[in-house]
Amino acid sequence: MAEKQKVLWRDRRVLSWGLYDWANSAFATTVMAGLFPLFFKQYWAAGLTVSESTFMLGSANAAASLVVVIIAPLLGAIADRGSSRKRFLLYFAAMGIVMTGALFLVAAGGWWLALALYALAVVGFSSGNIFYDALLVEVSDETTVDRVSAFGFALGYLGGGLLFAVNVVMTLNPGWFGLIDTAAAVKAAFLMVAVWWALFTVPVLLFVPEPESSEIMGLKQSIKAGFGQLRDTFSRLKLMRQAWLFLLAYWLYIDGVDTIVRMAVDYGLSLGFDSNGLIIALLITQFVGFPAAILFGGLAGRWGARQGIYLAIGIYLMIILWAYQMDQIWEFYMLAIAIGLVLGGIQALSRSYYVRLIPKDKPAEFFGFYNMLGKFAAVFGPLLMGVVSFATGSPRLSILSVAILFVAGALLLKSVDEEAGKADALQLEG
Repeated sequence: MAEKQKVLWRDRRVLSWGLYDWANSAFATTVMAGLFPLFFKQYWAAGLTVSESTFMLGSANAAASLVVVIIAPLLGAIADRGSSRKRFLLYFAAMGIVMTGALFLVAAGGWWLALALYALAVVGFSSGNIFYDALLVEVSDETTVDRVSAFGFALGYLGGGLLFAVNVVMTLNPGWFGLIDTAAAVKAAFLMVAVWWALFTVPVLLFVPEPESSEIMGLKQSIKAGFGQLRDTFSRLKLMRQAWLFLLAYWLYIDGVDTIVRMAVDYGLSLGFDSNGLIIALLITQFVGFPAAILFGGLAGRWGARQGIYLAIGIYLMIILWAYQMDQIWEFYMLAIAIGLVLGGIQALSRSYYVRLIPKDKPAEFFGFYNMLGKFAAVFGPLLMGVVSFATGSPRLSILSVAILFVAGALLLKSVDEEAGKADALQLEG
């Protein structure tokens, strides 16, 4: 087994595919999770009230997510019909890269322009992932898909974490880098993310194969054919019962995962923890996530992907119980380690398990639906937390309520028949 894994990671196709996760995770960490929300409030939207800036930022995130929800299934269908996954990956990666780099040019007070560029960058980031995920079937097979999927997430945690660590140091000590102040450091960080993203996108475009299409299509023809294929997909839903059962289970438990990630800082602040300590916790999660994702890929090889997902859900339930009673910052750091242990694992194994349930010649189309549900995630969880917190006046009870999503997702996952799902997928190939 060890020798097989060693050869796998030396495969140029696998490494090139995984490096795209290394590339665009810099946007997820430095921009989305780290610096943009803080800098937006303190620099671009300094003239707005706190409630106004929160509303504007929330609206931009919601609008970007809604766009992806609407176009994701169609994009996948278009790319499959034209065998143009890498071309569309390039289009949307370039969109995200250019918009992120352009944030460097936005002056103080330009909140509307900053939000527009940010929202477009999020659309590029999220849409590009549809085609990146679909290329997983070109660099793996039944025996390697779990480890390859985990390898991609692991590289993402490492790459995104490394650049984020450099960017945090830049913002805390701008003079070390020849920068005049924190604002200049944050803007430089956005530019660095764009360069990083562009540089490490090149390998996937050069070295990851894509099956040749029997027909050469232009963009207009691909769009027309994509609409036709999307209609066919909806007509085949009754034949893909296991895949859709899994997607519903995934939607529930990944909503719990994303809720914990997105609400962790807010929860920590509500308990009175220092914001600098919370940023350190975010870095801890990134670096723990690198080896943990690889470990989960290995565990799936022994136990199966579904058992690995169950293990991650069980750990998340323990995390929720721990968060419910904690009152010290060191406990928040331990919580960050625990989240890092399972965050990449549950994402990687969900992706590789889904690959087994879909037709191998239509991966982008079906990953369009997968990513659409991913964008719907963190909807019910935050709402549930808000309602419980408002009704009880207790943030601790609100975090406890998220356990409902994990339990419901695990119960629905139990009803998925993997062998029946594989048989359904085989019937639809060709």
